Amino acid sequence: MAREGIEYFYVKKALHFNVDGKQFSWEKQFITGTQIRKEADVSEEFDILLDNKGDFEDVLIEDNERVNLSRPGTEHFKTVRADTEVTLIVNGRPKPWAKSKISYEQVVELAGGSSNDPNVVYTVTYDNGPRKNPEGSMSKGDKVRVKNKMVFNATPTNRS
Repeated sequence: MAREGIEYFYVKKALHFNVDGKQFSWEKQFITGTQIRKEADVSEEFDILLDNKGDFEDVLIEDNERVNLSRPGTEHFKTVRADTEVTLIVNGRPKPWAKSKISYEQVVELAGGSSNDPNVVYTVTYDNGPRKNPEGSMSKGDKVRVKNKMVFNATPTNRS
């Protein structure tokens, strides 16, 4: 995977990668999750994982994440259904959730509030998240990846 700020460089010879066993060619050193999704026609219902051989854990490739294809060998990706039901803890209460991501607005709704009320602003924080977003806060329009038993707190504040 690449670090932030690395540009896309064209390569002299096409690089190859596989998605679920099907080979693709790419003319640049780096490819993003979005580009893999487009090239291999992978729907949003599926996650893309970099298939690490051996005892190493496969790595989830987010849409904006870049992978360096010029490393030795061919990168192998696999897809898995993203929408599996988990239990989220929202304001101390378990809530079933059947998607891989949740938005600020959806957290507020699960907490019993409404993000459409102009007189109320919610402070949304989370903890016990996946490795790439273990904790943090959310604002209107934000989405985060979820995992089972992830904890969300949504606190309303009236505007004065």
